[in-house]
Amino acid sequence: MPMGLVALALGGFGIGLTEFLIAGLLPQVASGFEVSEAAAGRLISGYALSVAVGAIALTAATARLPRKQVLVGLVALFVVGNLMCAVAPDYEVMLLGRIVAALCHGSFFGIGSLVARGLVAPERKSRAVAVMFAGLTVANVLGVPFGALVGERWGWRAAFWAVTAIGVLALAGIVALVPGGAGATRPTAVTGRAEPVPPSSLRAQFRAFRSWQVWLTLTATALGYGGMFGAFTYIAYTFTEVGGFASADVAWLLMVYGSGLVVGNIVGGRAADRDRDRTLVLSLLGLTVTLTAFGLLAGNATASVVLVFLMGVTGFASVPGMITRVTDHAHGAALAAGANVSASNLGNALGAWLGGLAITAGLGYTAPLFVGAGIVLIAVVVMAVAARLARSPVRQPVG
Repeated sequence: MPMGLVALALGGFGIGLTEFLIAGLLPQVASGFEVSEAAAGRLISGYALSVAVGAIALTAATARLPRKQVLVGLVALFVVGNLMCAVAPDYEVMLLGRIVAALCHGSFFGIGSLVARGLVAPERKSRAVAVMFAGLTVANVLGVPFGALVGERWGWRAAFWAVTAIGVLALAGIVALVPGGAGATRPTAVTGRAEPVPPSSLRAQFRAFRSWQVWLTLTATALGYGGMFGAFTYIAYTFTEVGGFASADVAWLLMVYGSGLVVGNIVGGRAADRDRDRTLVLSLLGLTVTLTAFGLLAGNATASVVLVFLMGVTGFASVPGMITRVTDHAHGAALAAGANVSASNLGNALGAWLGGLAITAGLGYTAPLFVGAGIVLIAVVVMAVAARLARSPVRQPVG
């Protein structure tokens, strides 16, 4: 495994950590700045919105620059944003620091996935992307408990100092370990054929969106993420109000879910390198079945533990394949990789909104699971159509 992938995974870990740890620190932050819980919550929602914006805007703005230089700049921006949070004298500076840190999130994972696949032979590209995303999945497991533990012992600012230090290590690792030409074409070990040269001009990158396959993959990404995270948003209520768990149990149950993400990322990356479209259809179908079963069996504590783990496995198994699929059909356009991150965040917002509507309508705390299953089922249909069209010899441009 190229050491450059380790540096990218460390960067992903740091970015994932800053995204998730704030959830365990909100009470302390709200108390420290003397703001309401709703205002403190905007440190999370503002971050998510900035991710969606930054994934497109920064990727487009840096389209002509060498990818290693872009990654270095993005991680430097991440360090600055978390440093602002660590020393913030008031709430406004804290919110600005969260926004600055979030701007690099989407572009890092979009461009980083292209760099990761350029470090290995093309037939191992999904596994390389999975290695980079391993940092994000581990952060999902550790983020909330890490933030809560550090915040409880040394104060919430210490958590952001720790993330800043991780960012500096990742920055040094990318500078030292990622080759200057990372992301360039590389012949396969078996056939000797090289992948398509990625477009460099912004106009050429926008032309990649003329492909139906790009749009279908982005749609499947948004729906797949939306279904899973729409259910996940309200999972604590499902555990406590339906499953009978104590509030103190939620932390370790979320770690079980995060462990499933780690497993799904690894398994999905390997499977996608063998048969990508089949892996994507089956993983989305598996998530549909898991969410439905969870909704039916949420009152059983043992079943809930097993199903929340499977929810993580099936939910993240599609991620490496989706990223390589959209960038393959976009001929390596970095803007398409950034759009994939934006699509996932928009899907998250859609799923959470629909799940909330179901609860407000009085359908109960299992309703988001069934709503999520319905959303992901649509993703299965979209992905099946995309796979069928991909097997057709006829080209599928939008116009």
